[in-house]
Amino acid sequence: MLYFDSPVVTHWHKVPVMWKFLTVCICSVTLFLLDAVQLQLVAFLTCCLLYLSAGPTFFYAGVKRLLFLWPIILIILIWHGLTGTALQGLGMTLRLVSIIALSNLMTMTSRLTDLLELVRRVFKPIRKLGINTRPIEIAVALVVRYTPVLIVKGGMLLEAWRARSVKRSHWRVAFPLCLVAIDDAERVAEALKARGGSHKLSDN
Repeated sequence: MLYFDSPVVTHWHKVPVMWKFLTVCICSVTLFLLDAVQLQLVAFLTCCLLYLSAGPTFFYAGVKRLLFLWPIILIILIWHGLTGTALQGLGMTLRLVSIIALSNLMTMTSRLTDLLELVRRVFKPIRKLGINTRPIEIAVALVVRYTPVLIVKGGMLLEAWRARSVKRSHWRVAFPLCLVAIDDAERVAEALKARGGSHKLSDN
């Protein structure tokens, strides 16, 4: 899960989002093409240095935002350990963490408006063909905007559960969180419809 907020302003905020996006793309492709564990380790350590260069506060915030990966990492390592390919599993784990860490660094240090403008520029060649890409751009914008909102609301549901019960609550809040997401989606749809829909917005 990518986050779009940073506890502090860093020097990475000054880097244009296009350069950060291109760096993430190039590094991701490179890490997938080259399987050497040594390279994956170097990439992982480089990511750590990139976070550390922005200060300890940013580093700890970035690490906290990547903790959701630990169950996936555990499954990968256990599976490859049982199949006798532990080294391959380690390389895969390092690659996964590095790519997501780089992506997270980009989103944490970029303004939402800049990211959406980047999406619009990516679709520019398609628009020249006469294809209306505005609905896709709006869909991307909504996903980017409401993912952090749903995370916050999910946290509130977990806190409300803990205040009322001593049982573990993770799977029990899934249904109410889905209802919250559906309710928000209906409200956003109504707001878009009231403003003329995506075609009307494309003229603004």
